[in-house]
Amino acid sequence: MSKRILIVVPSAIAAKGLEQVFSDLGEFEVCAILQDLSGPEIRSLDPDAIILDPSIYDYASRSHIKARIAAYSEAAVIGFFTAPADEELLRQLDGSIGLMDAPTAIIRKVRAALEDHTDAPRAEGEELSQREKEILICVAKGMLNKEIADLYNISIYTVITHRKNITRKTGIKTVAGLTVYALLNNLIDMNSVE
Repeated sequence: MSKRILIVVPSAIAAKGLEQVFSDLGEFEVCAILQDLSGPEIRSLDPDAIILDPSIYDYASRSHIKARIAAYSEAAVIGFFTAPADEELLRQLDGSIGLMDAPTAIIRKVRAALEDHTDAPRAEGEELSQREKEILICVAKGMLNKEIADLYNISIYTVITHRKNITRKTGIKTVAGLTVYALLNNLIDMNSVE
């Protein structure tokens, strides 16, 4: 089964060019092309990787690109750059491709980003912290990141970080899987699950 790619690039020409590269080489399937990114759309598309032009965000928002996307998707995030990017932005992405990259280089870079993105398995003996258990309980009850942030008076980015740590420690990526984990570990009872 081919990996699903979501392209989020405001330039129709650049987006079609990327789509053609993936079509010609056949290793990846483009599930959609968007000119901008709104969170709920990502969930329904369920991409394995998101290729996006960081210019869709204003300058201040670029420092949180990965965290913003993580609220809606566990996909690898690959930057598409038409000009050199600053190091801080590159560090938060799983990979990057450039406008002048050859098709084979694009495929190689996407492959590498997907491989690097896979979460490390749970470390032996690494337990969830008390706060991570509280966040897990909220997730299992069907609460959204914003609701959890409001409940504990923390930022949404802190909630996202806790959720990533929970996923890394448990090796479970889905809400359903985390709910089962919470039930099996007596963190919640069946009546509290929505």
